[in-house]
Amino acid sequence: MPNLKEVRNRITSVNSTMQITSAMKVVSAAKLKKAQDRIVQMRPYARKLTEILGRLSSSLDTSENVFSVEREVKTVLLIIITSNRGLCGAFNANVIKKAREIMKSDSTNATYKVVTVGKKGFDYFKKTDNIISNGNLKADNHLLYENLEFGTASEIPNAIMEDYANGKYDKVVLIYNRFKNAATQILEAEQFLPIVKPSEEGAQKDNTDYLFEPSKVEIVENLIPKSLKTQFYKAVLDSNAAEHGARMTAMHKATDNASDLLSALKLSYNKARQAAITNEILEIVSGASALDDA
Repeated sequence: MPNLKEVRNRITSVNSTMQITSAMKVVSAAKLKKAQDRIVQMRPYARKLTEILGRLSSSLDTSENVFSVEREVKTVLLIIITSNRGLCGAFNANVIKKAREIMKSDSTNATYKVVTVGKKGFDYFKKTDNIISNGNLKADNHLLYENLEFGTASEIPNAIMEDYANGKYDKVVLIYNRFKNAATQILEAEQFLPIVKPSEEGAQKDNTDYLFEPSKVEIVENLIPKSLKTQFYKAVLDSNAAEHGARMTAMHKATDNASDLLSALKLSYNKARQAAITNEILEIVSGASALDDA
């Protein structure tokens, strides 16, 4: 039988843990509502802008749109979007695992460089040769979550577009968790640059002859950068909402597990206490019987 004091200490410890996980679940649920509203409102705009961008890119030649140029892939930039905090299940591990899979499965011998949004991703990749060490981009961008606005988030894609236009990278991929619901996050590896053109099937359906107003050059200079910034911002918002959903689910499961463990410990404590009482009674009865026999 376990020692009564040890069981009491474990009951107190589990009870404290359960209070913490329960409080974290409530906090994450409140943050999730706000994050979910932001991404749900953002998606239709981002989807339509991406659609327009794809059609526009297919109608421009490479001299008019440097961001659609497909070069021989020698250097790939992976943008790893994770969270700043843990206790959200496999949320961060899945993103890191996906990035490692992409690197290992590449048969082109391309060089991979990594930029992170979120401390968890940076803590993992800072010990590797993949993390960028100089240039316009910062390797660690975890402060973005402290002021998650379009203007602040635009600084990263601005630097990426500049480096891509200068030929520093030949391909850029976003890796993040897309928010579906509180219990489900969908892992995405989304090509950021060069711009993905519509499929041949989609291009055949859209035979529209576009009239550009004001001019193609002005549209390229304004719409394409804005669309890429929006695509990046949407990915960060998706990841932010998915993080709160994952943490809320993880804390809900942790609270349930703590509750089950607490019930088992109380049962074990009661059994041990009853056994101790029974032993004391047997000792008293045995002592009394010994005195009577004497």
